[in-house]
Amino acid sequence: MKEWETETPVIIAGGRDCFIRDIRGRWYLDGVSSLWVNIFGHTKEEIDEAIKAQIEKISHSTLLGLSNIPAIRLAEKLIGLTNSGYGENQAAGGAGQDRALSRVFYSDNGSTAVEVALKMAFQYWQHLGEQNRTAFLSLNHAYHGDTLGAVSVGGIEIFHKAFGPLLFRTFKAPAPYCYRCELKKTYPDCGLACAEQMGEILRAHHREIAAVIIEPLVQAAGGMIVSPPGYLGRVRALCRECNVLCIADEVATGFGRTGRMFACQHEDAKPDILCLSKGITGGYMPLAATLATEEIYRAFLGDFRELKTFFHGHSYTGNPLACAAALACLEIFEKEDTIRSLGPKIALIENWLREMADLPHVGNVRNKGLMAGLELVRDKTTKEAYPWEEKMGWKVAHQARDNGVIIRPLGNVIVIMPPLSISIDNLRQLLRVLRHAIISAVS
Repeated sequence: MKEWETETPVIIAGGRDCFIRDIRGRWYLDGVSSLWVNIFGHTKEEIDEAIKAQIEKISHSTLLGLSNIPAIRLAEKLIGLTNSGYGENQAAGGAGQDRALSRVFYSDNGSTAVEVALKMAFQYWQHLGEQNRTAFLSLNHAYHGDTLGAVSVGGIEIFHKAFGPLLFRTFKAPAPYCYRCELKKTYPDCGLACAEQMGEILRAHHREIAAVIIEPLVQAAGGMIVSPPGYLGRVRALCRECNVLCIADEVATGFGRTGRMFACQHEDAKPDILCLSKGITGGYMPLAATLATEEIYRAFLGDFRELKTFFHGHSYTGNPLACAAALACLEIFEKEDTIRSLGPKIALIENWLREMADLPHVGNVRNKGLMAGLELVRDKTTKEAYPWEEKMGWKVAHQARDNGVIIRPLGNVIVIMPPLSISIDNLRQLLRVLRHAIISAVS
């Protein structure tokens, strides 16, 4: 903050399509999708009109003891979407309708979606009489939000270390960060080695663990760490083998970011609990949803005197305006056939990454769909990182901003996360500016 206060702030006053405009009238390409939430660009007519139409009916009504039409319609839509796109063996979660994602709990952002999932998983086992299941298993380099439960299952030291005394107990498994994987010295397959390490922890402690929580395929805030093929499916199989719940945090990866509607669909890895937020409303309004299987839901059913209710709620749970925006967003996916249109854009990014990989200070490039990271290093041979205080990522970001592109790095990792609707021409411009910014910053 001390350094930020000395800079001239960029204050945004407007936006259109994939661009945002500051108070001085300068336009920027929104290369960070307004922190990974904007999918279809700014002032998207269909979402604008859906919100206006809902305002004329009602803007908010509590979901505590009541419901509302947009929340019901959205829940139905989400259940259909999250249960499709899997292979035959996964069509109902691998074990009939009890394993299908069939219940939706609304909250307001990614962190709270995760808090809901953690509390739900814990209480589920309590209702089944397994009181010893009080811990969770998560990955190194994980990020699940900034509330304390989410921080407890996080694994990024710079974000989470300060809050250590406030956190509950978790087991940590190695992340499949193949570029810097220490296990590769012993095992040729980083993904398999990391999964087997997780398996050892689960087999030893499964009676203490309520759930494994994972960001499927891409650990976004950890540095766009992309897991190798097969890793996610193996983690899901381990959870079943050890009778531990699987929580998929698709806050960042959901809604088309990886080239499928949901990342879990790539490896038929349907979870027991699914966390959604960010792109759910197209970047218009705060909304989150935590979906659970029928089996989990039934564990909370009982007579009033038993107090088996899931005691969790938010004032704005199921907000009609946010749900109306989300419904409009999902209708755009269908109308514009968004997922099918991503192929040429993904190919353009992957070709660019291959070219960038040859630059002397680019240590590693990685992507899944339109989620990409480019890791800068001081020494390509030794993989020596730039010291944090050199702010190399931010030097690139400032160079890009001077040339009309807004990005936000993660340390030395340059993050590429454009809106799904970005045109090929605008994507090329984004990549041209980033190449120039990277070469200028490291030279």
